[in-house]
Amino acid sequence: MELANIENLLKKYEEGTTSLQEEAKLKKYFTSKDVAPHLEEYSLLFNYFSMAKDAVYQKEISLSHKKSKPKNYKWLSIAASVLVLFSVFLGQQEFKEYQERKKVEKIYKNVTKGFSLLSSNLKKGTKAIDQFYVQETKINKILK
Repeated sequence: MELANIENLLKKYEEGTTSLQEEAKLKKYFTSKDVAPHLEEYSLLFNYFSMAKDAVYQKEISLSHKKSKPKNYKWLSIAASVLVLFSVFLGQQEFKEYQERKKVEKIYKNVTKGFSLLSSNLKKGTKAIDQFYVQETKINKILK
């Protein structure tokens, strides 16, 4: 009868529904010498729990490890500052180059506009001179 009771308690234990008193019965059974052969694997488990409960940490804890050196973030902040200044400097240089390119483009547009106006005025002038020559030749024919 006791074996059937132990098997029922094991089922409840595996489901996680045992009370503390039932777990104490299981512990008492599995730490004894009279464990059924098909349940011996559980005796290893409960014997481990008994031994682990009595285990004491033997090593001394050193407090010197708790005092760690403070990390020196000074160099990191200096490096970050230098990086920011360098990027600002490069940004200003890029901005100046951009403005100069815009000025050059504006000057180029104005010069090409001026040349096109000059070209159109020169064409008007050559047409006027051509008409003058035509008139001169007509006058020369009449006078001859």
